[in-house]
Amino acid sequence: MRKNSGFIFSLTILIAASFFLSGCTLIFQKGRRVDVEKISKLKNELTDMEKAKAELENRLQQEIADKQVKVQMLEKGLVITFVAEVLFDSGKADLRKESLATLNKVADVLNTTVSGLNVGVEGHTDNVPIKYSKWLTNWELSTARALSVLHYLTDKEAVVPQRLSATGYGEFKPVDSNDSVEGRQHNRRVEIVILPPAAKKGR
Repeated sequence: MRKNSGFIFSLTILIAASFFLSGCTLIFQKGRRVDVEKISKLKNELTDMEKAKAELENRLQQEIADKQVKVQMLEKGLVITFVAEVLFDSGKADLRKESLATLNKVADVLNTTVSGLNVGVEGHTDNVPIKYSKWLTNWELSTARALSVLHYLTDKEAVVPQRLSATGYGEFKPVDSNDSVEGRQHNRRVEIVILPPAAKKGR
Protein backbone atom coordinates (compact mmCIF):
# COMPACT_ATOMS: atom_id res chain seq x y z
CA MET A 1 0.00 0.00 0.00
CA ARG A 2 2.81 2.30 0.90
CA LYS A 3 4.53 1.45 -2.38
CA ASN A 4 1.37 2.29 -4.33
CA SER A 5 0.94 5.52 -2.41
CA GLY A 6 4.53 6.48 -3.12
CA PHE A 7 4.10 5.65 -6.79
CA ILE A 8 0.90 7.72 -7.05
CA PHE A 9 2.53 10.65 -5.27
CA SER A 10 5.57 10.52 -7.55
CA LEU A 11 3.31 10.32 -10.62
CA THR A 12 1.28 13.29 -9.39
CA ILE A 13 4.44 15.36 -8.92
CA LEU A 14 5.67 14.37 -12.36
CA ILE A 15 2.37 15.35 -14.03
CA ALA A 16 2.25 18.65 -12.13
CA ALA A 17 5.80 19.40 -13.11
CA SER A 18 4.99 18.56 -16.71
CA PHE A 19 2.03 20.97 -16.75
CA PHE A 20 4.09 23.62 -15.03
CA LEU A 21 6.87 23.35 -17.57
CA SER A 22 4.36 23.25 -20.41
CA GLY A 23 2.67 26.40 -19.11
CA CYS A 24 5.97 28.21 -18.85
CA THR A 25 6.80 27.26 -22.41
CA LEU A 26 3.46 28.54 -23.67
CA ILE A 27 3.86 31.85 -21.84
CA PHE A 28 7.39 32.26 -23.14
CA GLN A 29 6.33 31.54 -26.71
CA LYS A 30 3.42 33.93 -26.43
CA GLY A 31 5.73 36.68 -25.20
CA ARG A 32 8.10 36.06 -28.06
CA ARG A 33 5.24 36.23 -30.56
CA VAL A 34 4.19 39.63 -29.22
CA ASP A 35 7.79 40.84 -29.44
CA VAL A 36 8.02 39.65 -33.03
CA GLU A 37 4.82 41.52 -33.87
CA LYS A 38 6.16 44.71 -32.27
CA ILE A 39 9.46 44.41 -34.11
CA SER A 40 7.64 43.79 -37.37
CA LYS A 41 5.50 46.88 -36.83
CA LEU A 42 8.53 49.03 -36.05
CA LYS A 43 10.27 47.75 -39.18
CA ASN A 44 7.26 48.69 -41.28
CA GLU A 45 7.20 52.18 -39.77
CA LEU A 46 10.92 52.59 -40.33
CA THR A 47 10.40 51.52 -43.92
CA ASP A 48 7.75 54.25 -44.22
CA MET A 49 10.34 56.80 -43.07
CA GLU A 50 12.80 55.51 -45.64
CA LYS A 51 10.10 55.74 -48.31
CA ALA A 52 9.33 59.29 -47.17
CA LYS A 53 13.00 60.23 -47.48
CA ALA A 54 13.12 58.95 -51.05
CA GLU A 55 9.86 60.73 -51.94
CA LEU A 56 11.04 64.01 -50.44
CA GLU A 57 14.36 63.82 -52.26
CA ASN A 58 12.46 63.26 -55.49
CA ARG A 59 9.92 66.05 -54.94
CA LEU A 60 12.54 68.53 -53.72
CA GLN A 61 15.22 67.83 -56.33
CA GLN A 62 15.55 71.44 -57.44
CA GLU A 63 15.51 72.89 -53.93
CA ILE A 64 18.16 70.39 -52.83
CA ALA A 65 20.29 71.17 -55.88
CA ASP A 66 20.01 74.90 -55.08
CA LYS A 67 21.06 74.17 -51.46
CA GLN A 68 17.83 75.63 -50.13
CA VAL A 69 16.66 72.38 -48.55
CA LYS A 70 18.38 69.33 -47.11
CA VAL A 71 16.83 65.92 -46.32
CA GLN A 72 18.64 63.70 -43.80
CA MET A 73 17.92 60.62 -41.71
CA LEU A 74 19.36 61.53 -38.31
CA GLU A 75 19.14 60.04 -34.83
CA LYS A 76 16.20 62.30 -33.92
CA GLY A 77 14.25 61.36 -37.05
CA LEU A 78 13.85 62.27 -40.71
CA VAL A 79 14.87 65.93 -40.90
CA ILE A 80 13.91 68.38 -43.66
CA THR A 81 16.06 71.48 -43.19
CA PHE A 82 15.10 74.78 -44.79
CA VAL A 83 17.51 77.67 -45.07
CA ALA A 84 15.67 80.44 -43.22
CA GLU A 85 15.91 82.89 -46.13
CA VAL A 86 13.90 80.47 -48.29
CA LEU A 87 10.93 80.76 -45.92
CA PHE A 88 11.27 84.23 -44.40
CA ASP A 89 12.59 87.72 -45.05
CA SER A 90 15.34 88.87 -42.70
CA GLY A 91 14.05 89.40 -39.16
CA LYS A 92 10.53 88.35 -40.15
CA ALA A 93 8.31 85.37 -39.21
CA ASP A 94 5.72 85.63 -42.00
CA LEU A 95 6.14 82.93 -44.63
CA ARG A 96 7.21 84.18 -48.05
CA LYS A 97 4.66 83.32 -50.76
CA GLU A 98 7.45 81.81 -52.86
CA SER A 99 8.07 79.21 -50.15
CA LEU A 100 4.55 77.80 -49.97
CA ALA A 101 4.88 75.48 -52.96
CA THR A 102 7.91 73.84 -51.32
CA LEU A 103 6.10 73.43 -48.02
CA ASN A 104 3.17 71.88 -49.90
CA LYS A 105 5.47 69.17 -51.25
CA VAL A 106 6.52 68.30 -47.70
CA ALA A 107 2.92 68.37 -46.45
CA ASP A 108 1.87 65.89 -49.13
CA VAL A 109 4.35 63.36 -47.78
CA LEU A 110 3.37 64.08 -44.17
CA ASN A 111 -0.26 63.35 -45.04
CA THR A 112 0.43 60.14 -46.95
CA THR A 113 3.56 58.06 -46.46
CA VAL A 114 4.12 58.97 -42.79
CA SER A 115 0.58 59.98 -41.84
CA GLY A 116 0.80 57.96 -38.62
CA LEU A 117 3.92 59.67 -37.25
CA ASN A 118 4.33 62.84 -35.20
CA VAL A 119 6.17 65.87 -36.54
CA GLY A 120 8.24 68.52 -34.77
CA VAL A 121 8.96 71.96 -36.25
CA GLU A 122 12.16 73.56 -34.95
CA GLY A 123 13.28 77.16 -35.42
CA HIS A 124 16.98 78.13 -35.23
CA THR A 125 18.95 81.37 -35.67
CA ASP A 126 22.55 82.53 -35.77
CA ASN A 127 24.07 84.34 -32.78
CA VAL A 128 23.72 87.89 -34.11
CA PRO A 129 21.67 89.86 -31.53
CA ILE A 130 18.27 91.20 -32.52
CA LYS A 131 18.51 94.92 -33.37
CA TYR A 132 16.12 96.03 -36.06
CA SER A 133 12.97 93.96 -35.53
CA LYS A 134 10.21 93.61 -32.96
CA TRP A 135 11.62 90.44 -31.40
CA LEU A 136 13.19 90.70 -27.97
CA THR A 137 15.72 87.92 -28.63
CA ASN A 138 16.52 85.20 -31.16
CA TRP A 139 14.43 82.83 -29.07
CA GLU A 140 11.25 84.74 -29.87
CA LEU A 141 12.14 84.96 -33.56
CA SER A 142 12.97 81.25 -33.88
CA THR A 143 9.81 80.25 -32.01
CA ALA A 144 7.61 82.53 -34.12
CA ARG A 145 9.08 81.06 -37.30
CA ALA A 146 8.49 77.50 -36.14
CA LEU A 147 4.89 78.40 -35.27
CA SER A 148 4.35 80.02 -38.69
CA VAL A 149 5.32 76.76 -40.39
CA LEU A 150 3.18 74.74 -37.97
CA HIS A 151 0.11 76.92 -38.56
CA TYR A 152 0.56 76.72 -42.31
CA LEU A 153 0.75 72.93 -42.20
CA THR A 154 -2.42 72.70 -40.11
CA ASP A 155 -4.46 75.54 -41.62
CA LYS A 156 -3.62 75.22 -45.31
CA GLU A 157 -2.45 71.65 -45.74
CA ALA A 158 -4.69 69.91 -43.16
CA VAL A 159 -1.98 68.09 -41.24
CA VAL A 160 -3.69 66.83 -38.06
CA PRO A 161 -2.81 69.31 -35.26
CA GLN A 162 -2.34 66.51 -32.70
CA ARG A 163 0.68 65.30 -34.66
CA LEU A 164 2.53 68.63 -34.53
CA SER A 165 4.68 70.55 -32.08
CA ALA A 166 6.82 73.68 -32.43
CA THR A 167 10.04 74.64 -30.64
CA GLY A 168 12.31 77.67 -30.85
CA TYR A 169 15.98 77.06 -30.05
CA GLY A 170 17.30 80.51 -30.90
CA GLU A 171 21.07 80.50 -31.42
CA PHE A 172 21.77 77.65 -29.02
CA LYS A 173 21.88 74.63 -31.35
CA PRO A 174 24.18 75.73 -34.18
CA VAL A 175 25.25 73.30 -36.90
CA ASP A 176 28.14 75.47 -38.05
CA SER A 177 30.44 78.22 -36.81
CA ASN A 178 28.96 81.69 -36.47
CA ASP A 179 32.34 83.20 -37.38
CA SER A 180 31.58 83.26 -41.11
CA VAL A 181 28.74 84.48 -43.31
CA GLU A 182 28.22 80.97 -44.68
CA GLY A 183 28.23 79.42 -41.20
CA ARG A 184 25.64 81.89 -39.93
CA GLN A 185 23.44 81.14 -42.93
CA HIS A 186 23.59 77.42 -42.12
CA ASN A 187 22.54 78.15 -38.54
CA ARG A 188 19.52 80.24 -39.61
CA ARG A 189 17.17 77.42 -40.44
CA VAL A 190 13.85 75.72 -39.84
CA GLU A 191 13.75 71.95 -39.44
CA ILE A 192 10.68 69.81 -39.97
CA VAL A 193 11.40 66.58 -38.10
CA ILE A 194 9.40 63.42 -38.78
CA LEU A 195 9.78 61.66 -35.47
CA PRO A 196 10.64 57.94 -35.30
CA PRO A 197 7.98 55.45 -34.11
CA ALA A 198 9.39 55.29 -30.56
CA ALA A 199 8.71 59.03 -30.19
CA LYS A 200 4.96 58.65 -30.74
CA LYS A 201 2.78 60.14 -28.02
CA GLY A 202 1.55 57.66 -25.44
CA ARG A 203 4.40 55.22 -25.85
